[in-house]
Amino acid sequence: MTALQLYFWPTANGRKAAIMLEELGVPYQLNFVNIVKGEQFAPEFLKISPNNRIPALVDTGGPNGTCLSVFESGAILQYLGRKFGRFYADDERRRVEVEQWLFWQVGGLGPMAGQAHHFREYAPVSIPYAVDRYTKEVERLYGVMERRLADRNFLAGEYSIADIACVGWIVPYEKQGQDLGNFPRLKTWFETVMARPAVERAMAIGRAERDRTNFAEVASFSPP
Repeated sequence: MTALQLYFWPTANGRKAAIMLEELGVPYQLNFVNIVKGEQFAPEFLKISPNNRIPALVDTGGPNGTCLSVFESGAILQYLGRKFGRFYADDERRRVEVEQWLFWQVGGLGPMAGQAHHFREYAPVSIPYAVDRYTKEVERLYGVMERRLADRNFLAGEYSIADIACVGWIVPYEKQGQDLGNFPRLKTWFETVMARPAVERAMAIGRAERDRTNFAEVASFSPP
C-alpha cells in the first residue's frame, strides 16, 4: 500500500495538497470524498478529519514508522514540506517568510474569497451588503499580493508552499468579482504558477469525477 493517502475533492483547498504531492513527485493514493453527496460526514472520514472538511492526509510511514493523519490544508503543506525538505525553507528567517503568507491565505484570502464566491454565485437570496463587503475585501487582498510581488517572483521569494496555498483561490477570480487586468503583477505570478507541470496535473485531478457528479466549484467550507 502506498504510504501517503490523500482524501480529496477538487476544491481550492483540496488542490493545495494535490499540487504539493505532484510537485514533490512522490507516490500517493487518491481517495475521493464527494462533498456533494455528504461523504465528508462518514464516520471513517471523521476519524481523520474531525472538522468534516477535505483535504486530509494519512501517512502510514509517519514519524518513527508510525501512522499519522493530518487535517487542515495548511498543516498538510507544512507536514509534507518538513517531511521531504522541499518548498518550505529550513532556515528560520526564510521559513517565517513562508509561514506568514501561508497563514495569510488560510486566515484571509481563502475565507474572504470563498465568501465572495458564495454570496455572488450561490446564495439563495441576493444580499447586496454581503456581496459588496466580500467583493471589496477580496479586491483589497489581491492588492496586498500585487504589492508583495513588486520586487519578487513568488510570495516568499522562492516558490514555496505559500504560492501553492494561494494559487487555487485565484482560479475563480471572475466569480469573486475581480479582474486580473487590474493586478498585473498578480496576473503574471498566477500565470507562472498555473503553467508549472505539477500544477497543471493537480488541477486536472478529479475534473472528470466532479463533472460526473455535476459539481459546481464552491468554497470547500460551504454547506453541501
